[in-house]
Amino acid sequence: MKSNETLQQDVEDAIKWEPSLHAAEIGVIVKDGVVTLTGTVDSYAKKLEVEHAIRNVAGVHAVVQKIDVKLSSSAIKTDEDIASSALSALQNNWSVPDREIRVKVENGWLYLDGSVKWNYQKDAAERAVEDLTGVKGVINNVAIKSDVHDKVEQRLVEDALKRHWSINADHIRVKVSGSNVTLTGTVGSLYQKREAARIAWKTPGVYTVDNKLEVEYDYALA
Repeated sequence: MKSNETLQQDVEDAIKWEPSLHAAEIGVIVKDGVVTLTGTVDSYAKKLEVEHAIRNVAGVHAVVQKIDVKLSSSAIKTDEDIASSALSALQNNWSVPDREIRVKVENGWLYLDGSVKWNYQKDAAERAVEDLTGVKGVINNVAIKSDVHDKVEQRLVEDALKRHWSINADHIRVKVSGSNVTLTGTVGSLYQKREAARIAWKTPGVYTVDNKLEVEYDYALA
């Protein structure tokens, strides 16, 4: 059982544990398992690192990101420079079919469009550009268009969930409609919710995953 104060302390400690982060820059507000992050960091990569740092903290049901990115003068790049760097990063990543992805940059925000065959390629494209100097944020609009046109087999998704060590698949319900997978039920952490979606995305033929899993964790209201 965690009170709001205990969960806030756990989140703050998780942030302090990351050597690349300055805890003094990050504000943490906790209410009933919802963690709101505030403050200012000097790169988009650090903003993501804050969220990653608290993802596995027990008791966190949801994260509200209100962290601003304020680049230092040395990190400010033109949109043209960012676009050029992004294209190079995509071309140099073996997991990314770069010819299928379009890049747009507007005021430091980087937009990815196009289509790929697998979700891991979409994720790889985002990871390839999120650490680039000058980037304030990444919007990943890349669509999934698989070569597999048969209906997704519900059993394959269910079996894959059962194989994962951290997930209690008995509490997860899988519904398949054509190439779309919907996950409902409960998990014990945000990590498990994300892992369940990641596993579903690996199923051949999946175009979309609707992750409706709820995080259930016992905590005491302060």
